[in-house]
Amino acid sequence: MTPTYNGSAIDGSAYTEVTDLAHRTPGWLDALVSAWSAYGLALFALLMVVGWWRARRAGSPAVVAALAAPPITLLAFGADALLKLAVREDRPCRSLRVPTVEACPAPGDWSFPSNHAALAFAAAVALLFVSRRLGAVALVAAVLMAVSRVWVGVHYPHDVLAGCLVGALVAGVCARAVRRNRTALAERLGSGPLRPLLAGS
Repeated sequence: MTPTYNGSAIDGSAYTEVTDLAHRTPGWLDALVSAWSAYGLALFALLMVVGWWRARRAGSPAVVAALAAPPITLLAFGADALLKLAVREDRPCRSLRVPTVEACPAPGDWSFPSNHAALAFAAAVALLFVSRRLGAVALVAAVLMAVSRVWVGVHYPHDVLAGCLVGALVAGVCARAVRRNRTALAERLGSGPLRPLLAGS
């Protein structure tokens, strides 16, 4: 069996400082951060729907950018998941055995890089190509998501930083490619099964 990687030497001390702080804060704050960590990704899906709805008034090319946001985000998740399988880093709560806000994930649920951070930043960058206002909101939410994953104890800081980088990089490259070809893509979508999603554009 391929050996697992222990990332505690990188920023384990920073991780323990954050988890110690989490245990010194009021319980309601930990509950709030934990809820955001677990369910906050739904906000990005909602922002994508809002982005699509608003883009329908701007024309088919704008709708294409909005429709591309979900698959771009999933592509970033796929890249992040492959990297996670390649590195096989143990969760910090398993390597350092410190009390955490959330229960430690099961063995084999690798830590590096953070899927949540990758999804959040990929969605935020993709949304920036749809609406700067929505993208700015999503970026703030993405930072909060990344921080929350360390706060609840399931990731090292370097895990979330790497996830942010993977998500932003994949989304940036893909969203730029979509923007360069959005007119042709709009024409193709207009003659296919996704045509109703362009309605009103």
